[in-house]
Amino acid sequence: MIFAIIGYLLASTSLRGQGVTSSSSSSTTQSVSTSETSASSKPIILYVNQGNGAVNGSNFGELLSTATSQGFNTIFFQIYRSGTLLFTSSDLAQFVTSAHDQGLKIFFALYFTNTTQTIPTSIYSDGEDGISLDMSTLPIAAQTVLFDQLSSSYSGKTAITTTYPSLPVSPDLLVVETYLPGDQQYIHPGIVASVEVSPGETTQTYQQQFQYALNNSSGVMVFDYDHLVKYGL
Repeated sequence: MIFAIIGYLLASTSLRGQGVTSSSSSSTTQSVSTSETSASSKPIILYVNQGNGAVNGSNFGELLSTATSQGFNTIFFQIYRSGTLLFTSSDLAQFVTSAHDQGLKIFFALYFTNTTQTIPTSIYSDGEDGISLDMSTLPIAAQTVLFDQLSSSYSGKTAITTTYPSLPVSPDLLVVETYLPGDQQYIHPGIVASVEVSPGETTQTYQQQFQYALNNSSGVMVFDYDHLVKYGL
């Protein structure tokens, strides 16, 4: 059974290893409710890693259906991977419209693997709610430079996904990869904690990790959509 979230709630493997694995995103899922908590505006983010399972115009609706049925309010949609922009501006604008029609926010996620890759500025005006820089494979100095470039030229919301909880920058959302048991020490208000869906993980373990992250930080990100569906959590 899959762990669902109702509305806005209160309260190593990681993005740095975004390799390609065989998967299917068409599995039938069933939602269960969490215990009710006070309403808040915490982001509840579903991350789409194109390396695990491609999401495009042919199956974008399935992504939206999963996100809304399980209570996510934000999608981090990977559109740039290892130096390659995966979609046209027209495609991106349509994704944004479709997400907004379902009441979802959508951030374009840019996955960087080396310091020679640059931010594709052509995506700045496609209607997205924000841009997320996924830079865990890069040194801190390179992450700082990329964020400075984004924040100086982009007027939307900014996010960073990183393994460095004390990264010396201030995006609107700082998502820390708190996937391992020892990473709980980094979960606190001010950062968005994250949970990785892993093969063999029980629903109970996933739910406990999710709820702890949500209750003790400023939001939660689930990595990733393909594995959430594939493993039936």
